[in-house]
Amino acid sequence: MMQRFRFSPALPQTPAFTLGDALVLIALAALLYVGATLALYAPAIIAGPDITLSFSALPWYTLLSVGRMAAAYALSLVFSLIYGYAAARNRTASRVLMPLLDVLQSIPILSFLPVVLLSLSALLPQRLAGELAAIVLIFTSQAWNMTFSFYQSMTTIPAELREAAAIFRFDPWLRFKTLELPFAALGLIWNSMMSWAGGWFFLMAAEIFTVGSRDFRLPGLGAYLQTAANKGNLPAVLAGVATLVLTIVLFDQLVWRPVLAWSDKFKLEMVAGDEPPESRLFDVLARSWLLEQFGRRVWQPFNEWLDGRARDAVGFHADLPGIVEAEGRPSLPAIVTGIAFGLAAAYGLFRVVGLLAAMTLPEWTEIGVGVVATFGRVAVSLAIAMLWTIPVGVAIGTNRKLATLLQPVVQVVASIQATALFPVFLLALLHLPGWLNLAAILLMLMGTQWYLLFNIIAGASAIPQDLRFTTDLLRLSRWERWRTLILPALFPYIVTGGITASGGAWNASIVAEHVVFGGQTHATLGVGAVIAHATSTANYDQLLAGTLALILTVVLINRTFWRRLYRLAEERYRME
Repeated sequence: MMQRFRFSPALPQTPAFTLGDALVLIALAALLYVGATLALYAPAIIAGPDITLSFSALPWYTLLSVGRMAAAYALSLVFSLIYGYAAARNRTASRVLMPLLDVLQSIPILSFLPVVLLSLSALLPQRLAGELAAIVLIFTSQAWNMTFSFYQSMTTIPAELREAAAIFRFDPWLRFKTLELPFAALGLIWNSMMSWAGGWFFLMAAEIFTVGSRDFRLPGLGAYLQTAANKGNLPAVLAGVATLVLTIVLFDQLVWRPVLAWSDKFKLEMVAGDEPPESRLFDVLARSWLLEQFGRRVWQPFNEWLDGRARDAVGFHADLPGIVEAEGRPSLPAIVTGIAFGLAAAYGLFRVVGLLAAMTLPEWTEIGVGVVATFGRVAVSLAIAMLWTIPVGVAIGTNRKLATLLQPVVQVVASIQATALFPVFLLALLHLPGWLNLAAILLMLMGTQWYLLFNIIAGASAIPQDLRFTTDLLRLSRWERWRTLILPALFPYIVTGGITASGGAWNASIVAEHVVFGGQTHATLGVGAVIAHATSTANYDQLLAGTLALILTVVLINRTFWRRLYRLAEERYRME
């Protein structure tokens, strides 16, 4: 099979804003209103747990934190597979699901964590509410980039592979199991690593959260580090940081390296690579007699049982390649559900409009100007991130020895809380002109550059070895190799990393544009500063207006810019 990049002269136009976008925004506003209403019934005083700083508690706290991360990751993986598959395979569903995904990944979850916690505590016991809120928060930091990655892989599968699956009459389950999931495996794995790194940041934020007299702290590694820092216990801080780094390195050696070595067989290439990824643990387990017996006696029968159940669920009909249209009329339950959803959304919209009507013209003007200012900072931070992540990501993804050395380092650095290092940069920039603007861009960069880096590493790792050999045989210069092979091959991964990184940068604006430092509040012009100020002053009208303005802006950018690049990657930069 000859691999090539297909180029198409004409591209279908994607509408900038659709009815699905409007419905999604209305439903989101209604949901926020319901959460805020439930929060009013939360207990007035909630006592938090006693966090001990004993070194002997670190293993137990680490186990609790890893458990929350694992639960959120399992939920994120299932969500990504189901959601990405539905959006990529059904054009009608895609018109609703992709705008919804744009909205979800742009929600500033940290600003609404109090609403989530208070609403859950009004319905559930305190400890259960805190655990669920922590898992939901971590889920929001892990799911979106994995979902975008799987969707991108589903839409860029080579046409000849889809046609082969149709010729052999693969049913939907067999096609998913043998073609779609293996093709997306490499991108999913690298984005899973990014999700774990980002999850550590949100885990610590969730474990130490307090709202006035309500203490929602959870026993865990994040709460341990925060308590040690508040008490000025330097040995405990160092022990907590060392435990975090050790946990990340162990996960790299015991989980991610074996998984990467296993996933190398899914690369789309005609010849084996010179330096395939290696893992001693994977090599040892591959020769295990017990695992061989487990696979033969347990896993294989279970796999056959799962195949039978899945085929019974989806039917034995062969599926056609590509995106399909929805067929038939909607069922009665679907109609009833749609009507109920519409009525609830209409009531929520009515209540939201009532809140927004109290906003004055100067407040709306401040939000509008703030959106423009924040957009400029997001664009600058994204451009800086691309300048260094593309060459570094290609170097790591194409050089196995370099990847072995830098992979755990990148995971550790990406897992460090950007907000924890922010005061250090503030001190360094405090006396420079426009220092808060520089600091805001720097914090956005620290929180979003890793989405680009991990996706670019995944794209560089997926470049077929035979195409690299071809560029050597043709004696292409370094620039020609980048222009004809590397950049076209990376394009879908850059788009995936860019859309998640830009969404993260908009979210980071809330803590980057409104800073409390040295007992003083420093704020710069931006929609993030508007949201942060409204949160601190309990101005719910302005909080709702600023958040909806941020979400609407991100959705418009995604629909007018990133979605067109997704279509470009699907139509022109598909390897086949």
